[in-house]
Amino acid sequence: MLSKKERVAAVSVAASGTLACAKFVIGVAIGSLALISDALHSLIDLGATLVTWYAVRVSDKPPDASHHYGHGKVESLAALAETALLFLLAGGVAVEAVQRLREGGSAPTFSLLPFGVLAIEMVVNGWRAHVLKKTARETGSQALEADSLHFASDMYGSVAVIIGLGLAAYGYGWGDAAAALVVAVIIAVLGLRMSRRTIEALMDAAPPGVRDRVSRVVSGVAGVVRVERLRVRTVGPRHFVDLAIAVPRTLPLDRVAALKGVLQDAIAATLGDADADVTITTTPVALDDESVQERIMVIARNRGLAVHHLTVQAIGEQLAVALDIEVDGDMPMGAAHEIASALEDAVAAELGPSVEVETHIEPLQAPNIPGREATPDRVAALARTLSDLAREHEPLRNVHDVRVRETPEGEIVVFHCHIDPARSVIDVHEAVDALERDLRRRFPEIRRAIGHAEPRTADASIPADAPAG
Repeated sequence: MLSKKERVAAVSVAASGTLACAKFVIGVAIGSLALISDALHSLIDLGATLVTWYAVRVSDKPPDASHHYGHGKVESLAALAETALLFLLAGGVAVEAVQRLREGGSAPTFSLLPFGVLAIEMVVNGWRAHVLKKTARETGSQALEADSLHFASDMYGSVAVIIGLGLAAYGYGWGDAAAALVVAVIIAVLGLRMSRRTIEALMDAAPPGVRDRVSRVVSGVAGVVRVERLRVRTVGPRHFVDLAIAVPRTLPLDRVAALKGVLQDAIAATLGDADADVTITTTPVALDDESVQERIMVIARNRGLAVHHLTVQAIGEQLAVALDIEVDGDMPMGAAHEIASALEDAVAAELGPSVEVETHIEPLQAPNIPGREATPDRVAALARTLSDLAREHEPLRNVHDVRVRETPEGEIVVFHCHIDPARSVIDVHEAVDALERDLRRRFPEIRRAIGHAEPRTADASIPADAPAG
């Protein structure tokens, strides 16, 4: 099934061929240079339209192993070929018209037939120019746009031919040659306009105003620090955008990936091109408002290290940094110390040689520890104990959702509790830690206790003094 561009080009082929043949036959019959020139122009349009038809078929092919950016440039090449034909025709007609004006020549035989053909052609060309231009805008086809300019120029050329034939009918024999010269000028001007656009497309000139529009949209997206490079070009109707932006180095990789997706959608919407090919490169940069903690966490993350309990103190004008670093528990201590020392050196290089950095090495928790649910009696016993112990820690209320799992290395206990949402994180954290320690002192077989504190809401279904479990 033919595409919309192909159907429009096919209609143009039929119309161009019929009208060109009619004008050429009548022009030869009455001896009108202007009409013959206009007919030759239409015949070139016919050849150009055939080239256009082929070009739009090829340009719609998807990218392949040899043409990574698709086949859209075929349309620009077709438009360039049409431009060359126009210049050749304009030159030939101009030479013949000037020669007749200088040497004189017989006036064409008067007939109403050419006026009728030209009137029909003007109506047809006006309709074709409108349809082609509309389709070219909808599909971004340079070849169809060139065709629409052809037919628009045909209308002006037909007006000049009619005037020339009218002057010749009233005894002004030079009118026909003058009309032919006007047609040559119109063709040449059209060729200049087409050649400029086509050459810009072949040289990957950015479409006017597109870069500024894209830059404004990109700069307005949260997470973009600045636009470092933006290049836009078109291949046929498709836009290719090469974008490099700076992003905060504290932004996690998943957030960077999400940011790229947002930018791609925003750029495609701005260009009105759902198939726009957008390549985005991100450069992490340090922001002026980064805290010391953020800078240290970035260093650790870039080294693939898990750190916690990060403390930063200002001792006069000197910074003191302490943190826990987790490494594989089976790693030799010498190798672990080298990792910790490298992290300390990196922090010192970032914050200055006067910084004091201390690291505490801890083993990473073993992944995928096998386990099973404890018996209901065991869960109930630990739940009662947690409820009793929680009464000794003022911020904590309503211990619930207690879960106990048995592992080869000991039990793991998880529980939830309510707290006053107005209490500070420090107060709540210390209370939960104290409850976990009390539970492990009571039951040494517990390998780890994990408490989750959540704000107590007014519509909580369990009263604060209800039994846990």
